[in-house]
Amino acid sequence: MTHNDISPSRRNLLKGMGTLPFVGAFAALQAREALAAGGASALIDSPYGPIAPVNDLTTGLPLLQLPAGFTYKSFGWTGDTMTDGKPCPAAHDGMGVVLARKVGRSTELVLIRNHEAHAVSPNKFINAFGAYDTGASSAGASTVLGGGTTNLLFRDGAWVSVTPSLGGTDGNCAGGITPWGTWLSCEEIGSDNVTASGKKHGYVFEVSPDTTQTTGQPIVGMGRFAHEAAAVDPATSIVYMTEDSSGKSGFYRYIPDDKNGGYGALARGGVLQMARVKGTPNANVAGALKGDAYVLEWVPIANPDQNRGNATGPSGTTINNAAGPFVQGWLQGALRMNRGEGIWYAQGKMYVMDTSGGSVARGAIWELDLATQVFRCIYSSPNTTVGNMGDNLTVSPRNAILICEDASTATTDAFGYGQRLMGITQGGDAYIFAKNNVQLTTSQLNVAGKLDALAGDHRGNEFAGACFDPTGRYLFVNIQTPGITFAISGPWAKGPL
Repeated sequence: MTHNDISPSRRNLLKGMGTLPFVGAFAALQAREALAAGGASALIDSPYGPIAPVNDLTTGLPLLQLPAGFTYKSFGWTGDTMTDGKPCPAAHDGMGVVLARKVGRSTELVLIRNHEAHAVSPNKFINAFGAYDTGASSAGASTVLGGGTTNLLFRDGAWVSVTPSLGGTDGNCAGGITPWGTWLSCEEIGSDNVTASGKKHGYVFEVSPDTTQTTGQPIVGMGRFAHEAAAVDPATSIVYMTEDSSGKSGFYRYIPDDKNGGYGALARGGVLQMARVKGTPNANVAGALKGDAYVLEWVPIANPDQNRGNATGPSGTTINNAAGPFVQGWLQGALRMNRGEGIWYAQGKMYVMDTSGGSVARGAIWELDLATQVFRCIYSSPNTTVGNMGDNLTVSPRNAILICEDASTATTDAFGYGQRLMGITQGGDAYIFAKNNVQLTTSQLNVAGKLDALAGDHRGNEFAGACFDPTGRYLFVNIQTPGITFAISGPWAKGPL
């Protein structure tokens, strides 16, 4: 289904419903008018000004391009020593600030960071207190699963430590924070393969800021599919989830039996559902234009742990080799997008990234109004300059959207080559906030005390895990390879972030 599958009169009616989550009556009016114009998003000059290489305050290396006045500190590189004496794992991905606390006169933040590793040598296994699968991976007896999470401690503007918190998982891509201060880590695995331990993968795991509390047990009721990200509605404890499976990605929610929250509440049972466009069976929302809108309803998924299969939906369209939950939803007329990626909750709305959605498959962002269940496209990239396959996204405490690019070929623009962090305006246009500038020589790494193996030009590698602290002072973000975490600060008030 394309944007032409809903009549113009109905689309205009839907465009008039709801508001964008930006403060100020005039700004909201401008935003509605911009979206009502429909079509594609545009690239505008950044309100923060042009970007240029800035030296890392930790290593002295120019790892990022940022606007004037912004600084950053790197930490938790692949190979750095963790609190258990072992090297930090690779493949840094989704991340969130789960805890902010006062300790004496200090302010501490706890972040939980995913590692999107798969089959690795046994010496790269994350030896966490919470380990799910300790056996050989399905790739062979000489490998184990290297995915999982690490907890990062940040105190008074300085990095302190990295501690393993979840191990023995596979391809932990993104996830999401919970209102009760934990992290949902999602395995982006769509296979029915069983490891030597007799375990399957593709689940959601809850990780605590207290590393001795994490059980390492999957929440099976939240489904087994190529999970990407999760976000919780704090009013209901309902968890909304995306699926990254090209052309057969559903949009899901999990309604827990225990709505009081707290670590372990989701594991006590619940109902998995998949989104359906009201009145349009098996809608394909992939080719969205800015302003397109639909009303969603939800169908039940009876067996969240069902194996993969084929299904012909009520529209007559057959989908082959899809995840078990998707098959069940498709048979009931559920929708599909291209590749569901980042999702974030803010002010009664869910913001969902379809990384290869939009008119030219370079990315689209959807806004779901939880009160009305209206699902509206608020950003659609017409080319790689305006947006090149956004992946993770976040919403700042000042209620502005920032997306992490993850394209197979990074963008070359006025600031050179590299993956980018892109801000999204009230009217659904984009601006460049930062670029990956990681180019490392062996001699630079030796001086910085990092692994020689991290040498190379990494500007084409993805940003991931963008998130702000509750005050909006720090933006935390990862570059997946070579595996670096950054804390960025600066004159945020110059723009919407």
